[in-house]
Amino acid sequence: MEQSTLLGILVPFAGTTLGSAMVFFMKREMNEKLQKALLGFASGVMIAASVWSLLLPALELSEQRGGVAWFPAAIGFLLGIGFLLLLDTITPHLHFTEEKPEGPKTSLKKTTMLVLAVTLHNIPEGMAVGVTFAGVLSANSAMTIAGAFALSLGIAIQNFPEGAIISMPLKSQGISKTRAFVYGALSGIVEPIAAGITILLTKLVVPMLPYLLAFAAGAMIYVVVEELIPESQSGEHTNIGTIGVALGFVLMMVLDVALG
Repeated sequence: MEQSTLLGILVPFAGTTLGSAMVFFMKREMNEKLQKALLGFASGVMIAASVWSLLLPALELSEQRGGVAWFPAAIGFLLGIGFLLLLDTITPHLHFTEEKPEGPKTSLKKTTMLVLAVTLHNIPEGMAVGVTFAGVLSANSAMTIAGAFALSLGIAIQNFPEGAIISMPLKSQGISKTRAFVYGALSGIVEPIAAGITILLTKLVVPMLPYLLAFAAGAMIYVVVEELIPESQSGEHTNIGTIGVALGFVLMMVLDVALG
């Protein structure tokens, strides 16, 4: 079980690393249509994962334990939204489609703030994987190893375009391909760290599992609504982003139902 858990929390990081490696095949600036398709695809995967892998299990667990089934999911979801909103407010970061940084004023380099933006939003994904595997490690949980791996694989698939989205624009700004790859890969290292910490706190996590599952869902939905979808729908070729959302959503839904 320990080896399976370790593998499970490293799979999403592998997705980010492979996506970042796409910068080595880049000759010019990242194609705008490809960028919007990747953003849309990542959005669709995260929305489906939030529903099938996090919110629905949270409701099911709450119902099994008795009480008001929707209450933990509602509270956890809102807390997840609030947590990411707070991080966005207090952490200086820059989105690759913007020129003006967000958060407190800072003297950090533009590239550093670009990486911080992605790293910041990878935290809830790592927590989501950690919470599901913590549930698997608990004998009192209805979470399954197949379901946990379905979420881990789905986030890895979503991380592939996310890794490319961070490394390729860095290359377009004049950074070497090797440095752009390293920055892109490092932006995903927070995921296994967040997952590992969550799993280490399994005894504390399990009683709060419905709340934490919904918390992770809320945090992921915040990223989708605040960043990914607006960026995929800005400028031209917005239909490509919409198609990407549909494909990502269906793929993650199928993965979760088939493997979970």
